[in-house]
Amino acid sequence: MQVEVITPDDKVFTGTAQGVKVPGSKGSFEVLQGHSALVSSLEKGKVRIRNGNQDIFVQIDGGVIEVQNNQVVILAEKATVA
Repeated sequence: MQVEVITPDDKVFTGTAQGVKVPGSKGSFEVLQGHSALVSSLEKGKVRIRNGNQDIFVQIDGGVIEVQNNQVVILAEKATVA
């Protein structure tokens, strides 16, 4: 699936992944290939992007995640690759 992590100033990450774990406002959850469409608020914390044998971590200061048609877009207030 295609993943983007975007802030108001920059595109922090763009690429493919097998899974994305995010700090949801009601608890962390993971999005996998074929996940149903959703929009959810995110808390401050780490996003884990699983890409094969490699994990990429992005620290966010809250935001929103949108999942639709195997595309994940994370709109974060602030984000840095950890």
